[in-house]
Amino acid sequence: MKYPLILGFGIVALDVAVWRLRIPPNELVRLAIRLALFSALNWVLFSSGLSPFTQAPPESAAELHWLGQVLEIIWWLMGARLLTLSLDTLLLPKAWRRQRLFSDVFGAVVFLAAVVAALGFVLELPVRGLVATSGALAIVLGLAIQSTLSDVFAGIVLNTTEPYSVGDWVVIDDVEGKVVEMNWRATHLLTGEGNTLIVPNAVASKAKISNNSRPANVHGLSLVLEIDPEARPKTVLDALGRALTGCNVILDTPAPFARMKRTTLNSVQYEVVAFVDDMNKKLAVSNELFDLCYRHLAASDVTLRALGVAGPATTAPDAKEALLKRVTLFESLTADEVTRLAKRLSRHEYQADQQVLAPDTVPDSLSIVHSGVLSVRLSELAGDREIARIGPGEAFGEAGLLAGLAMHVSIATLTPSVLYQLGKDDMTSFLKDHPEVAKQMCQLLAYRQDRLGKLTTAIPSVQEKGQSVFQWLFEKVRHLHSLHNGS
Repeated sequence: MKYPLILGFGIVALDVAVWRLRIPPNELVRLAIRLALFSALNWVLFSSGLSPFTQAPPESAAELHWLGQVLEIIWWLMGARLLTLSLDTLLLPKAWRRQRLFSDVFGAVVFLAAVVAALGFVLELPVRGLVATSGALAIVLGLAIQSTLSDVFAGIVLNTTEPYSVGDWVVIDDVEGKVVEMNWRATHLLTGEGNTLIVPNAVASKAKISNNSRPANVHGLSLVLEIDPEARPKTVLDALGRALTGCNVILDTPAPFARMKRTTLNSVQYEVVAFVDDMNKKLAVSNELFDLCYRHLAASDVTLRALGVAGPATTAPDAKEALLKRVTLFESLTADEVTRLAKRLSRHEYQADQQVLAPDTVPDSLSIVHSGVLSVRLSELAGDREIARIGPGEAFGEAGLLAGLAMHVSIATLTPSVLYQLGKDDMTSFLKDHPEVAKQMCQLLAYRQDRLGKLTTAIPSVQEKGQSVFQWLFEKVRHLHSLHNGS
């Protein structure tokens, strides 16, 4: 064969181009091409009298001899690399390939063996003495990097037992984060604050690990609340149970629960535990659940106790006034206006599974939830669908009471509930005395136009008449409650 060295180095250059340029993109096809190139290199070497297991034959020119030696050494390194890639691509599970630990360690062992073989076969160096010397050197080096070696072997244990994998949400030593990388030295976690936390494998292998991604569709969340010790435990637990019922995002199985956790000098700690089907929901559901607990506890006259601080002595506020102050619709009223309006509220009690509002009706009163949980359902072609749950401090029927808009939804109680209602006559009398309140309420209703469009009669296209939504609503309120034009 003429010019075997040129042909051999050309094959090597082509292999390097396929490797560096990642051509073609498919990994299996690229591996097949590189194996074909390695087979071609074998044919070139052995057909030209070159063998990676012996020294290159002496040539008339010393440069050709050394080029042959270099090509044989490249054969060993190229073979080591392809062996590592073949094992990584064809045999290792995808989870292990993402973590890169086994492929890196195995590649290092194979390359070390290839270097020793090249030194022994191609250069014919005394490998036995080199191995003995390297053994002593390895002992010294091992003592110097024993912590790093500990991370390597701990990483092998973690990859073998697989307590977590890339993409899982885990808690390691009370630090929660998403596993974004696992290598021979450490595990990289992306925390909730957006920071990268690096946990050495030796530390992770000894730590208590909580994997929030297993099982895949169940993720727990826990809230700890400090409650006034004078509050009766049954009252607190019932209120927390209603708060869990009021959150329709949490799973029914495993069942959520509330329990008394422990007592302190100034309070009693209660824990609320629930489960969601998506890790990304935990933050939003935790916030919603805490708000529900606060409202249901307030509805039961139970107050949260500041951590480690004795509660101040306070006088009990009027229940109706306290309820009105928690309603968004009346947050712009003054204290005197709240007091006057509270006197017009009437109390109504409902049992569980009792309908409060039928669909396609115009409410003649504004209902404010004092305690309990109510379900809002929308009738569709496929059947009724629950779209929301209502709890303490929330109101419904304001669109019908203020503007005469019909509600498209049905509302029924899920638990025994207490509602305070404000009738149309009482609202009319109040608005005549406080016409500015009507404008404030219409502004709020106009702001909630999207919700009105879904739950009540759709607002017509008032832009064609040159009116804003607020003007249209205010005209409806003024007409329905017989307010003077000057108002």
